[in-house]
Amino acid sequence: MPRHLSRNDPRGRTRLAFGFTLVEVLVSLIILSIGVLGVAKLTLTATRANDSAYIRTQATEFAYQILDQMRANRATALQGQYVVGFGPVPPQPPGCSAAACTGAELAALDIYNWKYLLSNPLQADGSITTAQNGNEVTATIVVRWNDQVASSTFKQTAANATAYTTVTLETVL
Repeated sequence: MPRHLSRNDPRGRTRLAFGFTLVEVLVSLIILSIGVLGVAKLTLTATRANDSAYIRTQATEFAYQILDQMRANRATALQGQYVVGFGPVPPQPPGCSAAACTGAELAALDIYNWKYLLSNPLQADGSITTAQNGNEVTATIVVRWNDQVASSTFKQTAANATAYTTVTLETVL
């Protein structure tokens, strides 16, 4: 029996040495700590990616929402009444309820509600443009937001830089 694995007890008999030394325990704790830190970093990265995907989904939903409203008020949309650029939320149109609005008033109300919804939960902005192409009118809806947290996590921008992400929806009205 190897000498380093045996130990003499007080009665002179040899027995095997069991247990770990303090160095072995410390090395094991260091290895375990590195593994736990890796899992924590992976969880943080996955959470940030999930948040970014959630915002992208919401932005896409808002783009389709205004498109549906444009299609419901198609004659006014074809005249370009839904065209709006990036910028602050326009003032709320006075005295217009959805049942008693003209097409232009309904378009102004739709734009106000859309820009308000974009600015509050998402802190985003949107623009709508239309272009005549023969007999067809093409609408382009762009929603943009600052996705700085996800961009810096995935090393696409510097840590404190503004990183606009956009969703663009283009369709024929």
